Amino acid sequence: MSIDALIAPKSASLFEQAKHVMPSGYTRHMAVADPHPLYAAKADGCWITDVEGVSRIDHVNNFSALIHGHNNKEIVDAIASQAANLSSSILPCEWEIKLAELITSRIPSCEQVRFMNSGTEAVMIAVKAGRAYSGKSKIAKIEGGYHGQYDLTETSFQPNPSNWGNENAPNSVAYTYGTPKSVTDEVVVLPLNNITATREILRSNANDVGTVILDPMRLQLGMVEPHISYLEMLREETSALGMVLIFDEVFSLRCSYAGAQGMLGITPDLTTMGKIIGGGMPIGGLGGKKEFMSVFALENGGPKIKHSGTFTANPMSMAAGYVGMSLLTPAAFDELDRLGERLRQGMQKISTDLGIVGHVQGVSSLNAFIMLDAPLKNYRQLAAAMQAGYLDKLQAFHHLLLAERLLTMRGGFILSTAMTDSDIDFTLQGFSRALSKLQAL
Repeated sequence: MSIDALIAPKSASLFEQAKHVMPSGYTRHMAVADPHPLYAAKADGCWITDVEGVSRIDHVNNFSALIHGHNNKEIVDAIASQAANLSSSILPCEWEIKLAELITSRIPSCEQVRFMNSGTEAVMIAVKAGRAYSGKSKIAKIEGGYHGQYDLTETSFQPNPSNWGNENAPNSVAYTYGTPKSVTDEVVVLPLNNITATREILRSNANDVGTVILDPMRLQLGMVEPHISYLEMLREETSALGMVLIFDEVFSLRCSYAGAQGMLGITPDLTTMGKIIGGGMPIGGLGGKKEFMSVFALENGGPKIKHSGTFTANPMSMAAGYVGMSLLTPAAFDELDRLGERLRQGMQKISTDLGIVGHVQGVSSLNAFIMLDAPLKNYRQLAAAMQAGYLDKLQAFHHLLLAERLLTMRGGFILSTAMTDSDIDFTLQGFSRALSKLQAL
């Protein structure tokens, strides 16, 4: 399935220039586009404008980090003021304390917090903390789960039928060429939403596995969701077996004022954070109960884990993060919930009226249109759909949405507080036209 490429000569020229100085012209593989990416020039609110001068509603928001959209005045003012005073230093600043206090006041598991520079780094430090606390080196993760670019947690991110093994006891499969087998040997892979098999795997590996990590809301860009009963089982089993349960909320923290864990009513031992807690600046965070965060403490012969970094808790990210998170009031989340529900209902009605197979899923500001007749239960069902041509269909739909001035993420529509009802109207109108054209291909 193919469609005519968008005409973007300035972006095409920039891409040719980029290929001379970057491998294949890219720094981020998630930005890869056929025949080339569109290059951004400026943005404001929920609109982003490319170098051709075309403006689109931004439903990617830099992979959900920009929950307030682009150039929010309060955040921009905080960044400008802080830059004029202090951009980075070995000395801590007050903003670090203020942001930590804000997070610990909202997120159930977070009695204490430490800051990093990305979600990947937060996951790396969280795994270290889980190992140090439990005294066991192996970790368990969900097949198909994404936790940043860390070879340990990349294990079995995108396995295939030739190597993934038994569905009730998945193999640990390296994601990147050159990953040592010694790394994948440290990972036990769990089948999502299979309570019986997962319980058996955890119990049979209880002497070696000390840490379990998963995103409580999403798998593979929101196309598969963990069932609440599965999450409850994990909380029960990890507590009984002496394992540290980590919720990776780098994405899902934006689901509610208290994060996904607050909305679901399930409290992990540690929580990784990023994206929205930085106000659009680079950031990562790890929070947890004092008992589990004690591995970083200096007292009593500690720390068990040494953690630092040149730009860790830098004043720019701390100031922007505090202001951005302060703007995320309960009322702000209520409005995101309302707009998200309106978008989901509208997309579902359009799909139904056009007679197109598909369903909409999501929560609050995270939404996805899935062109399948029923929700997927695990990664293997998703992989089967992709092999049946779904990926090509998704790519064609993405191009059609771009032509309708909608920047989306593989069928995902991520909202920001900068959006209004008129932006939802514009999105639904473009969605309807793009879906009608897709049907005609």
